[in-house]
Amino acid sequence: MKHIHTGKVRDLFELDNGEILFVASDRVSVYDVSLPTPIPDKGALLNQLSAWWFEQLKDVVPNHMISATDVPSGFERRSMRCKPLKMVKVECIARGYLAGLGLREYQKQGTVSGVPLPAGLVEGDRLPEPIFTPTTKESDTGHDEFINFDDVVYQEGREVAEQLRDLTIELYSRGAAHAAERGIIIADTKFEFGWDENGTLTLGDEALTSDSSRFWPADAWSPGKTQHAFDKQFVRDWSLTTGWDKTEPGPAIPADIVAATRSRYTEVYERITGLRWAPSEVS
Repeated sequence: MKHIHTGKVRDLFELDNGEILFVASDRVSVYDVSLPTPIPDKGALLNQLSAWWFEQLKDVVPNHMISATDVPSGFERRSMRCKPLKMVKVECIARGYLAGLGLREYQKQGTVSGVPLPAGLVEGDRLPEPIFTPTTKESDTGHDEFINFDDVVYQEGREVAEQLRDLTIELYSRGAAHAAERGIIIADTKFEFGWDENGTLTLGDEALTSDSSRFWPADAWSPGKTQHAFDKQFVRDWSLTTGWDKTEPGPAIPADIVAATRSRYTEVYERITGLRWAPSEVS
């Protein structure tokens, strides 16, 4: 294998046959900084949840997964073999509830990515309908920046922009409906798309995981405050209590926060998939 990229969470390798091996690590990244403490099982949980969603949603749009089981020795559970894609340089975000950067944008302008929203909404409110709120894939600041639909049209052309928007909303709506049946609210999520060797628009990266989505327990949902998080928002919130300035190096995560994060990622995996998670030997 040839190592081709190390991201904040994933490592990518090119296999001899040209396929890409996506390896999800136990690293956790907040505010674009990888923290020094791993979360045991996190990479495997992310990988297996993505693989499950790719199977569930393949009738909506093709995805890059070839296999999450037939992988090189030593990479079991935490990797998948994938088709190489030429990625679209847009982060495709769907929001069904008001939270995070979307909330802050709304509080300043009454819109998110140029989409006007009703007045008087508070943190955690459900939106009248899911909205497409893209961000940059690459920017001068090194952080994702909000763009609007017209920006996507300018960059990718109207036909592709409409495909990205419509697929993002459909994938989110399908996923959110399933999760709701299991008592989970998917407040928002991010998708990434690319072109395969035949020029087919294809879902890549990950799908509806605790790193790319906000997952809330439906029975505890209460607009007007921060929601209980089954996702890495829990680690973000903890990091803000440390006095950290959001620059390298990040703070070490204490054992109780590690254990709680692992537990939350496990619970949402089991509730969404209906499968029992077999934890690794690492404690």
